[in-house]
Amino acid sequence: MTTLKSILATIFVPGIACLLIPYFILRGSGIPLVHALGFWQIIAIPVAILGIYMVVWVSFSFVRTGRGTPIPIDPPKHLVVHGLYRHVRNPMYVGAMLVLLAEVVYYSSIWVFIYTTFLWMALHTFTVVLEEPQLKRRFGTEYERYQESVPRWVPRVRV
Repeated sequence: MTTLKSILATIFVPGIACLLIPYFILRGSGIPLVHALGFWQIIAIPVAILGIYMVVWVSFSFVRTGRGTPIPIDPPKHLVVHGLYRHVRNPMYVGAMLVLLAEVVYYSSIWVFIYTTFLWMALHTFTVVLEEPQLKRRFGTEYERYQESVPRWVPRVRV
């Protein structure tokens, strides 16, 4: 059942934020959804694929390792700190932002860019104000050590 909830959460939440809302923005602004493939479209496609991969990977990692889902009412029971989580604390949000930024580039849409900016601000606020304090309460010093060693949004460059 956890896997089914996680699959549904992965489809609906990021799907609405990264596909449905941008679709309505593009449609409302008169930007055609089908474009000839130019340089920027070719650059945007692998970025979108990377973002989708990150969102899907995190969802399965929550089920497999965390024994929970990406849904806040059924969160992971164990702190997940492997894989993508070794590099950045919020890979699902980063993945979603990569998908949206790929759409911005692919469609050259200022309106999708504005939406992406507001969504990122909302996710950042949610993370700092609600999610991180809740994770500290649930996982204690284990999360605090993790928080000290792994950046929130941008991976550290290791040489």
